[in-house]
Amino acid sequence: MHRPVAPLQLHPSGVDAVTPTQNGTGRRDLEDRLLAGGRDLDLFGEELDRLGSSGGRRINADRESLEKGLAQLVLTLVELIRQLMERQALRRIEGGSLSADEVERLGETFMLLEQKMEELREHFELEKEDLNIDLGPLGKLL
Repeated sequence: MHRPVAPLQLHPSGVDAVTPTQNGTGRRDLEDRLLAGGRDLDLFGEELDRLGSSGGRRINADRESLEKGLAQLVLTLVELIRQLMERQALRRIEGGSLSADEVERLGETFMLLEQKMEELREHFELEKEDLNIDLGPLGKLL
């Protein structure tokens, strides 16, 4: 899709695009001033035209889709943090460093957080799978 473009020597407007040859007897035109590559600049020109025409376009996003996308991102982060906290709590429980009251409070807190997450997913019409973002070669987030 993208190829390197041959280097060009550009002149300010109004300057003649010809220079004397090495022996000073003749002139060469701008096309001969290419330092590398072929002389066909049509592909380059077409690409510039394409980019120029697409530069004025804007992303067409409505308020609802923006809110839903932002909610998905925030809820994904909250879910990731919740899972990390839950794993840490389990390690502490298994290690015996928490009292029975602390274990009870942690359990209640995680249940309330799960309920709130469910309410928010329903409000933004998201499924639990929607929060598991694909990270490409790293795999799924959750």
